[in-house]
Amino acid sequence: MTGFRIEEVRFSADQVAAWAPLEPRFRNWPVVYTLDGAGKIYVGESLNVAARFRQHLASPHRSRLTGARVVIDDTFNKSVCLDLESFLIRLFAGDGQFDVLNGNHGITDADYYGREGYRETFHQIFNELRERGAFSRPIREIENTDLFKLSPFKALTQDQAIAVDDILSGLFDDLEANTSSRIVIHGAPGTGKTVVGIFLMKLLMDIKRADVTYPPDSDSLLSEFFVPGYPELLADFNAALVVPQQSLRRSIKNVFRKTPDLSPNQVLSPWEVGGAAEQFDLLIVDEAHRLNQRAAQAAGPLNRKFVEINEKLFGGDDPSISQLDWIDYQSRHQIYLLDGAQAIRPADLPAETTQALLDDVRSRGRHYSLTSQMRVQAGDDYVGYVRGVLDGSITIGRNFPGYDLRLFEDPVDMRNMILERELEVGLSRLLAGFAWPWAGKHDPAALDIDADGLQLRWNTSDTDWVNSPTSINEVGSIHTIQGYDLNYAGVIIGKDLRYDPTTSRIFFDRDNYHDPRGATNNRMRGITYSDDDILQFVRNIYAVLLTRGMLGTYVYVCDRPLRQYLRAFL
Repeated sequence: MTGFRIEEVRFSADQVAAWAPLEPRFRNWPVVYTLDGAGKIYVGESLNVAARFRQHLASPHRSRLTGARVVIDDTFNKSVCLDLESFLIRLFAGDGQFDVLNGNHGITDADYYGREGYRETFHQIFNELRERGAFSRPIREIENTDLFKLSPFKALTQDQAIAVDDILSGLFDDLEANTSSRIVIHGAPGTGKTVVGIFLMKLLMDIKRADVTYPPDSDSLLSEFFVPGYPELLADFNAALVVPQQSLRRSIKNVFRKTPDLSPNQVLSPWEVGGAAEQFDLLIVDEAHRLNQRAAQAAGPLNRKFVEINEKLFGGDDPSISQLDWIDYQSRHQIYLLDGAQAIRPADLPAETTQALLDDVRSRGRHYSLTSQMRVQAGDDYVGYVRGVLDGSITIGRNFPGYDLRLFEDPVDMRNMILERELEVGLSRLLAGFAWPWAGKHDPAALDIDADGLQLRWNTSDTDWVNSPTSINEVGSIHTIQGYDLNYAGVIIGKDLRYDPTTSRIFFDRDNYHDPRGATNNRMRGITYSDDDILQFVRNIYAVLLTRGMLGTYVYVCDRPLRQYLRAFL
């Protein structure tokens, strides 16, 4: 390869006119370019960048930008440029220094000849752009941010792309026919359900605001929706993303705040949806299994609020009404992102409710499954393996080459290894099941967790704990980590989960379970939860914790018989 160079020019009609004749490759060669100004940036690729710049200067969307950079390489071709364009868009979105003006329908992750070699060049291009002030931090730091991980500019996997295309086609057919719709996207941890929800929100807003007289830069399949007819169907379209978990909701709001055409006001709790004065055209519900049924809520005022919302929406209170009913009532169209095996509390939607939802959408042909593992480098089989080990259906251990899965005999050794990984790659944290009370909530000097000599506090932050400055010296609970990625997770399995060698059975120990709402009977609906019922929630919790680490998972088990049993599997 002969190497790349980056040309810079002031983005104005006279400067571009003087600059364009200087280099034949400005008029007939594949290049990648950036346009920026006033805290905003646009990334594009073109075979005729001089003509493309003239189009941008004639567009109200781009003409306000003031600076241009063009990346030229004698070996570039169309595939390379599409890849580099997507690479830079993702990193600009994750860096947060600029608001990215691109749509997300053209983001690609396609393979091509020589891609590995070009990827090395991409990193060199990034480093030079960073030296010129285009980026504020190195790639590793960017890739560890929520802005990157929850970005609407992710490249979709094949099953995600098929689902998005089918969902949009069906949604537009329903809008044209003036009929309602209900969709479920079903997938295990790490298959990218949240990514799809965020991607769809951005894509719909881009289509809604599309200028069909100004053609999109992409030849992607989704470009078919940026033509006359589709934007008109979204003219008065009111969509929102519903996120039950407070911490994840806060993180997604921050992403929407930095994304043009999205607003943090479009990210709502189920309570805000139930209390909203207006109805929505579309509600996309992330982690829909965490919607609440009528139960003892985490705070007294929420119990009263449940009654108030039921009375407002349905004219009276009925304990059988759930937040799922609120969503259905308050919207014309719904997309539920669902994994029933991630329900972790009695207040979550019961299995029969999520199964009825699945049966309904399957009968209508509106059920989509995501199977490609995007988080854990162990691959698609890892999540099923972890769940099978915990429920006893897996009886033979296996290895996952390239994935660092270890069982530790000493929790201090595990913590030290997590500290090492934090220094190496960042985003390495300790997690635990709720097997210790949260004494530190009332006593800042208290150490909550004592796991065989390892003494630490629970998370001191309820929102965005993973990125808080104290998190490396704390232990995160299920409520702070569900929906997030880590590079390495150190999981402490407490004595809420134990093993009986005489019966060869994993069982739940209620005396060692300290989630205040984790085992509460549902008096309002007359439901009593047995130890076996709560065991399923606790298994789900540990399955979530054990599938957070992208590069590796370390495990310490407090119950000695369970530790001995799991040696065959970890």
